[in-house]
Amino acid sequence: MKTRKASKNVTLAPAIASDSTAMPPIVDAGTFQAELDKLRFREKAHTHEGDAIAAARRRLPMVKVPATTPLIGRCGTVTLLDAFEGRRQLIAYYFMWYTGKPASEQCEGCTWVTSQVRELSYVHSRDVAFAVFCQGPYQESARYRDFMGWEMPWFSAKDSLDTLLASPKRPGRMHLVCYLRQGSNVFETYWTTIRGVEAMDNNYRLLDLTVYGRQERWENSPTGWPQGEIMDTLRSDGRPRAQWSRLNGGHSDDLAGVQQYQGSEAPKHDCCH
Repeated sequence: MKTRKASKNVTLAPAIASDSTAMPPIVDAGTFQAELDKLRFREKAHTHEGDAIAAARRRLPMVKVPATTPLIGRCGTVTLLDAFEGRRQLIAYYFMWYTGKPASEQCEGCTWVTSQVRELSYVHSRDVAFAVFCQGPYQESARYRDFMGWEMPWFSAKDSLDTLLASPKRPGRMHLVCYLRQGSNVFETYWTTIRGVEAMDNNYRLLDLTVYGRQERWENSPTGWPQGEIMDTLRSDGRPRAQWSRLNGGHSDDLAGVQQYQGSEAPKHDCCH
């Protein structure tokens, strides 16, 4: 496979904050702890409300979807039922795709959240499968998955989007959809989109704990706090930020070719038979 070389001196966006950036007032330890305790009370209430919302989510009704809906995987055509890998539940992320566009022009938001999904053994322990359902063609998008070093099951749902993302869902937009299997029947139990897919991410949750937060303009922050656009985080030097470490590691971002796997080199995921 031809490898596209990246500059060894890639310059990422500099840190927005500096020593001259506004900071919180300095107080004694007792005052700090008293303010933190007041916030902790609200944090606990927020956690409990999240638990209550999750409890309501578990009590939602469900709708039957065609279990035989076709998907394309590494082994060719499979079905929605196959994507469960024999498990009782399935979480599917619908990855936005720009067919024929180079890796640098693929969705920075989908790249961001998908890059966070690495270790699946914990969801598997609860009899839940996870897979990416790309909204573009399989060969092209699977090469992107390989370029990024992702190992989760990957399918193309391109030809079934009218069924899987029927209104009010919208093909061409990122979605997380949860399914339940009963025998050979499949049911949709929940779906979300836009900021709802932050459930896949941990970076923003960690940034939310810091004094400057996500550093985005929509946040309610004190005057003088550093704030920019979301693209400051998601893109760097003209491409999704997570791509640079892959390029600098010698991985090809060529999406045009067809990679062939033979023997033990062929990963077993995506092959559901």
